[in-house]
Amino acid sequence: MQKILIIINDPAYGTEKAYNALRLANQLGKEYSQVEIRIFLMADAVTCAVAGQITPNGYYNIERMLRFSIGKGAKVKICGSCLDSRGLKSAPLIDGTRISTMPEMTEWVADSDKVVTF
Repeated sequence: MQKILIIINDPAYGTEKAYNALRLANQLGKEYSQVEIRIFLMADAVTCAVAGQITPNGYYNIERMLRFSIGKGAKVKICGSCLDSRGLKSAPLIDGTRISTMPEMTEWVADSDKVVTF
């Protein structure tokens, strides 16, 4: 099985990098069920995994997009030290995400067939 790792660094809102990364993940999940999608959230992207996001009508919602990815089988890990440094270690996180470490990210990088960064 092919493994694709998507690393997201930018915040949930303010730029469209997280939005576009999740668009890619979700399209891959829809069209290529035989591909394992891995998403690693680090730096300000850890905000993507915070549960309870409210956005104006007509505006994309990163939480919904991430939940869709997880529903299609994507594995999502969040940098624990990045969460901690932003005061989010005890924030409610989206079900299906998991706090992770740099060694685990390194393992994913070495084990993935493709790595895409946003």
